[in-house]
Amino acid sequence: MPNALAHETSPYLLQHRDNPVAWRPWGPPALDEAREADKPILLSVGYAACHWCHVMAHESFEDDATARLMNEHFVNIKVDREERPDLDAVYQNALALMGEPGGWPLTMFLRPDGTPFWGGTYFPPAPRYGRPAFAEVLRAVAETWRREPDKIRHNAQLLAQALQGLSRPAAAGADATAVVIDRPFLDHAAERLLGLIDPVHGGVRGAPKFPQTSLLEFLWRAHLRQGRADFAQAVTRSLDRMCHGGIYDHVGGGFARYATDEAWVVPHFEKMLYDNALLVDLLTLAWRGTRSELYRRRVDETIDWLLREMTVEDGAFASSIDADSEGEEGRFYTWTVGEIERALGPDLTPDFRRAFDTPPEGHVDGRIVLHRNKPQAAAGERLEAELDACLARLRAARARRPRPTRDDKVLADWNGLMIAALAEAAFAFDRPDWLDAARRAFAAVRGRLAIGERLGHSWRAGRAQRHGLLDDYAAMSRAALALFEATGDAAYRDAAQGWVAVANAHHWDDADGGWFMSADDADDLVARPKTALDAATPSGNALMVQVLARLHLLTGDEAYARRAEAALAAFAPLASEGFVHMTALLNAAEFLAEGTQVVVAGDGDGRRPFLRAIAARSLPNVVRLPTDGDGGLLPATHPAAGKGPVGGKAAAYVCRQQTCRPPVTDPEALRRHLSPR
Repeated sequence: MPNALAHETSPYLLQHRDNPVAWRPWGPPALDEAREADKPILLSVGYAACHWCHVMAHESFEDDATARLMNEHFVNIKVDREERPDLDAVYQNALALMGEPGGWPLTMFLRPDGTPFWGGTYFPPAPRYGRPAFAEVLRAVAETWRREPDKIRHNAQLLAQALQGLSRPAAAGADATAVVIDRPFLDHAAERLLGLIDPVHGGVRGAPKFPQTSLLEFLWRAHLRQGRADFAQAVTRSLDRMCHGGIYDHVGGGFARYATDEAWVVPHFEKMLYDNALLVDLLTLAWRGTRSELYRRRVDETIDWLLREMTVEDGAFASSIDADSEGEEGRFYTWTVGEIERALGPDLTPDFRRAFDTPPEGHVDGRIVLHRNKPQAAAGERLEAELDACLARLRAARARRPRPTRDDKVLADWNGLMIAALAEAAFAFDRPDWLDAARRAFAAVRGRLAIGERLGHSWRAGRAQRHGLLDDYAAMSRAALALFEATGDAAYRDAAQGWVAVANAHHWDDADGGWFMSADDADDLVARPKTALDAATPSGNALMVQVLARLHLLTGDEAYARRAEAALAAFAPLASEGFVHMTALLNAAEFLAEGTQVVVAGDGDGRRPFLRAIAARSLPNVVRLPTDGDGGLLPATHPAAGKGPVGGKAAAYVCRQQTCRPPVTDPEALRRHLSPR
């Protein structure tokens, strides 16, 4: 019989509805049941594309004997971390406070009020990998609950106090509050981060290797700020290796989550919407400074994959594609030599195998991961065309395989990241079709997840899930402002201003500054997480500082800048040592300090050469605003208010710190004005 997850909409939760485990969704009924039965809660957190979540499910949650242990001794709750990232953050923090590494599946043991007392991640069915068997863990926790309740109560109290303390970064000490995130601080941080980059393979040294796009953007900004080639090389080497490596799907487009090795060859095969959004954004920024054909092509192919495979009803974007198919990780994406030969034939196979490194023994479990990171001579135009034809044949062959499952729920924050990336790529590469896709996705997310003036976090099967989190308001506001810059449609700016007002009303910490992840009316958390540390995505606080800086430039309203400065001051005490994990906030701090507004006044044809001049430079601190010069888009607080075309010709106004330079009527002159240094 299905358990209580059968009525949920999350694909991850629905994967577990037929388990013999009596799973419940998170909520008051499950907590009340634990309280009334005086049982501990076993909380299991994962997501649909998570390989090790599938492994633990098959090994333990589908096993009748293990399920009997769980049902006898625990109230068992399943959570989709993508639906409840705030819950996940609380319990990942708790695990870190225990001195344990985090990850998924997350396995936590809680008191009936939700306070954690012990936990871990994946547990095997028999002792291995240095981990105890899951059944042994269940028996030990149940025995401790029965025999040593005071010990459990004490552990839970200590963890609850520590979790509350994580939301007060200013408590780092009085001396630390003197930290100022200014240009000398940024330059010092960049110098130290440069030493972490692998000089051969790019990315941060060692394995596994994650894209870490905020860190690479930080080094790119250092290159633009200082003009140093070593910063640029650290970024381009990393991007080159990712784009040629196995982390990129050369057959179908799109990037996998991370590489398991230091050379970017063998990926963890799940594809996440947010990774691809962040990589499209970074590749676009780097392309504007390098004109790399590789970067242009990867952006083009990744967006093609996005629109082909990740678009759901009304134009919004799905969350992820699973790593597994046919019960095997990477089966859909990998090959044997025989499969390649059958798809390509004897004439095409030799050149393809030399280009894509196809050893008979394979790269993982006897199967080949296609990549081009093996040293080889540069391919000419004719060979590249031949290789493209080979990839097309492999794509046709792969289409006949059982596909990995897609998690088609719509998340406001991840969609916001992709919409902003699409809008910026559309501007840089002059692709109005991409801009149309961004606008459709924005309308779909807003239509499904707007709840009055507030946002919901996730949507699937006709149901929106709960009020939005800080990351939803920040990412969707960022998307709205990207569309405002691209179109000049003031409705997008107004949407961003409305969502920022909601975030300030429901998430801002009046006592210590910064924004809480959860709203002030969230009533099912043992602590409200508040952080500026980046995870797989930039922190919500970093995104919100960037949004406020952009709104300040677009409106001239000083209140936005003051609130952004207050948020930076709240987290500055942590930045002196924690900047490695706060690079998105450092990028936002530079943008706030160095942001420049370019107002292009004139009709559409007149504005175009100026906008293409802006697109031709890598300018992460420049905000653009096309206007017909009638003042409708420029409030009275904006420094360019009242300015327009000059002598009937389009003109550009470069404004910084509430002061505008004289108008520029020559696009080439504008190009010179926009030097990053």
